[in-house]
Amino acid sequence: MLVGVCDFPGSYAFPPAGYGGIERWLWAVAVGARAAGADVHLLGPGWLTDLEHDWVRKPVRLEDLTPGTLAERELRDSGYDLLVVGHEYPSLPAWTRTWSELDCDVATFQHSPVFQHSPTAFDGRQSRLYCYSPEMTERYAEHQPIPELAVHLGLDEEEPPAVAGTDLVWLGRIDEDKAPHIAVRAAQILGRRIRIVGPVFDETYVRRHERLLTADHVKWVGELGGPAKTAAIAEASVFVYTYARPYVEAGAAVFGESLRAGTPMAALTWREGTCAQAALCDATGAVAVVDPEEDDETAAQRLAVAIEKAESLDHRRVQAVGMQRFDPVRHFQAMATRPC
Repeated sequence: MLVGVCDFPGSYAFPPAGYGGIERWLWAVAVGARAAGADVHLLGPGWLTDLEHDWVRKPVRLEDLTPGTLAERELRDSGYDLLVVGHEYPSLPAWTRTWSELDCDVATFQHSPVFQHSPTAFDGRQSRLYCYSPEMTERYAEHQPIPELAVHLGLDEEEPPAVAGTDLVWLGRIDEDKAPHIAVRAAQILGRRIRIVGPVFDETYVRRHERLLTADHVKWVGELGGPAKTAAIAEASVFVYTYARPYVEAGAAVFGESLRAGTPMAALTWREGTCAQAALCDATGAVAVVDPEEDDETAAQRLAVAIEKAESLDHRRVQAVGMQRFDPVRHFQAMATRPC
């Protein structure tokens, strides 16, 4: 099987060393496809040039090709069976025009809760859209989405054997949507220290919650990548996951990252059917479902209870389940199989 993994014209490198959504997912699919025995071409100029020593790298994007040119014919003659792309591409006319000449399948994962696809982007068979949670599947029902947990991998982020960690950890972009202040308050209720890992995206949000976010039990770590990021997760006793009431999580990488590292999760959600419920089970974490009409203090109290539950779980069992549930080979094989 010949698989082309197309880069995405975003701001992160391919493969990313720390953050990125589509970028980390595309790299995981490339790694999983190769491990499953497929031949893999990395398509597009975004991939790091030093990958050429170990991967077939073709710096061409389908949307940039002119019909009838030698470059288009060479791409067609390669004989791809499957292209894996960012979710915008199947709705881009220039991209789909070239893809139609290749006679191959295309698969993508929905990484945005708001992007609007063209009505003909997906047929559920040759062109397939995958969604993480029941919530996301319902949002994109008109495109015949297929339920699937996304796997994300970063550069040099291999997980060490699981250990029982110490402090709590919260990881992500620091802004209103991700609401880390609720995690910080839950840690304060329990008298626990919490490490905040990630880049600040919203200074106004930080100033609004400055008193809580700068309390003595909080350690700001900043943005991490590679082995340092993996260690920050693996050395924690519980990964605390939060988000704001109106926010819809399309498919957070942190669920797979935490479970594969052997760190159980305590998740706050405001409804059923979210990514947290899709990713976690009683062996890997605890989910606090809070009525969105409740205030932040009530949410933090409920989240504190979930943290205590999650902390009682066996880290080795969490890692074993995480490695199976978020296995890049399994993920690729699921996406490479055309539905009957």
